Amino acid sequence: MHFYIMTLFPEMFPGIMDASILGRAKTQGLLEWEAVNIRDYTLDKHMKVDDYPYGGGAGMVMQAEPIYRCYEALQQKMKPEPKKKRVIYVTPQGHVFDQKMAEDFAKEEELVFLCGHYEGVDERVLEEIVTDYVSIGDYVLTGGELPAMVMMDTISRLVPGVLHNKDSAETESFADGLLEYPQYTRPEEYHGKKVPEVLLSGHHKNIEAWRLERSLERTKKYRPDLYEEYLQR
Repeated sequence: MHFYIMTLFPEMFPGIMDASILGRAKTQGLLEWEAVNIRDYTLDKHMKVDDYPYGGGAGMVMQAEPIYRCYEALQQKMKPEPKKKRVIYVTPQGHVFDQKMAEDFAKEEELVFLCGHYEGVDERVLEEIVTDYVSIGDYVLTGGELPAMVMMDTISRLVPGVLHNKDSAETESFADGLLEYPQYTRPEEYHGKKVPEVLLSGHHKNIEAWRLERSLERTKKYRPDLYEEYLQR
């Protein structure tokens, strides 16, 4: 999987992407990412990439031309394919990112993220290049860089070989529509609280049944919306 990030702040990357599991996956050649500075593609001698919005209003809007020129340059780097590459624009107006969406994105070999800033991006360039409008929640951030990292992290975990244990991605929260069951490790007793006996029994069917029951309980309590969706399957 190769991620391309169009941004005004490439210094924010790689951030988390060079650490822990993802950093190891990069070393193994399973993941690649490149943060590309949109400012490098402006024709303005002062490196300007934004301007006042038509119709008035607060703040500045990112101009179309530098973004489109940046996108064209990326197309030269990417593998030639008959279908259009997926370009993800991070915006509160988009569909809320979830595990199913991550699984869909993980099927791609290359993904492009467009990180907005200021008051937004000229609509005309969005209409030309963006394929997916995605949000990570109903709140406003300074830019799209942090949401892009969140999505890259989630998508990367689904790339074959990134997680050593294949079952990890299949049993984590949301993988089957439920929250994950409680986890325990040594010691068997901590502050007077003992590990549930069933987990020490070695009886795999009983353990699986216990975990499913706990997942259902947690989901019903903390995410009733997911619980209802699960029941309707």
